[in-house]
Amino acid sequence: MDIIWILHIKWLDRFIPNRAAMDWDFAHYMLTEGKKAKEENALACSPSSHAYRKMLAETLNINRTRILAFKNKPPAPVELIPQQHISSANLQPNPIKRGRHIPQTSVRTLFARDLVNDAYLNLLDWGSTNVLAIALGSTVYLWDASNGSTSQLVTMDDEIGPVTSVSWAPDGRRIAVGLNNSEVQLWDSSSNRLLRKLKGGHTSRVGALAWNNHVLTTGGMDGQVINNDIRIRSHIVERYRGHYLEVCGLKWSPSGQQLASGANDELVHIWDRSMASSTQWLHRLKGHTSRVKALAWCPFQGNLLATGGGFEDGCIKFWNTRTGDCLNSVDTGSDVSSLLWNKHERELLSSHGFTQNQLTLWKYPSMVKMGELTGHTSRVLCMTPSPDGCTVATVAGDETLKFWNVFGVPAKQEPFSNFARIR
Repeated sequence: MDIIWILHIKWLDRFIPNRAAMDWDFAHYMLTEGKKAKEENALACSPSSHAYRKMLAETLNINRTRILAFKNKPPAPVELIPQQHISSANLQPNPIKRGRHIPQTSVRTLFARDLVNDAYLNLLDWGSTNVLAIALGSTVYLWDASNGSTSQLVTMDDEIGPVTSVSWAPDGRRIAVGLNNSEVQLWDSSSNRLLRKLKGGHTSRVGALAWNNHVLTTGGMDGQVINNDIRIRSHIVERYRGHYLEVCGLKWSPSGQQLASGANDELVHIWDRSMASSTQWLHRLKGHTSRVKALAWCPFQGNLLATGGGFEDGCIKFWNTRTGDCLNSVDTGSDVSSLLWNKHERELLSSHGFTQNQLTLWKYPSMVKMGELTGHTSRVLCMTPSPDGCTVATVAGDETLKFWNVFGVPAKQEPFSNFARIR
């Protein structure tokens, strides 16, 4: 049986039924005489339907036959994927990755009296055995993060102090100490014993240190960068000359093949040990307009280096150390004193001076700010990560040492009070 429904067109994209416009005579005819006529293969039609069709065609300006009609039952839909192949797990919605909570305040504060407020020095380092070293004046203190205990490693004489840099060896037992008199000393932290003195390299204070296995690289106010092999008597094995002002930043790449050095001459040099002439810089990176102390090699891309400029610059730049090209530059609006990559996420943390003395967490490579951590009341001088890469320690000109869980919470945390003293 075919039933014809006549619809009134209100919009171009949909039909709305209108009973007033339906042809009831024609419908009755199709239910009675029309079916009989079809069976006899005869053409039959109600006279009133001709008049109605003519009127509708004139009104809509169309040659009307049928607008919509119910015909045979529609075929069953084709099953593209058999039901037995669809598991309940496939029907579950995709899990939503929740954003990590970034604490805006420090989790612990230690007072650091007699800290030298000098932006060119590197007075803080966290070793692989979870012991943090900090230089306060002429004394080096050790703070054990596992139990919160503090001990004194050494106090230098006035004629050779103050201490201008500290850096743990990869073994977490030996520690290098740079001094104001151009000397570098190597100490055993477990026995508080002086292992050796490295002399004859620099002519002025040593403010930057970096380890590459058994090689200790030192940078001085004299602009020199020196590689010292601590295993041999004649420890100076290479001298890099390219800076003409104080070297304040040194970082070896994760592979140990390339060294980045930054200085007060606004330059960054890339030195490559695989070159035939290893004392000649591979790239001289220009672009900063102030001292470059902040250097950080990317942990997930070996030839990517981040650098930060001082007060008059305030930019974070990214370099391809294979080609020497600057990939991006971001103006932070304040002095960049340190840079740290997150070991677990594509994030970069920067420490700053005037005006907010804050830490800023950036999403890489978009460089969208994920958070700003405030608490220091003076410029942040140094920043170092814990061995697990979750906690960050900072020391500032306000003589405070602060700890931040900016990269996440370690699997096991030791409880501690909020305030304490290094000395």
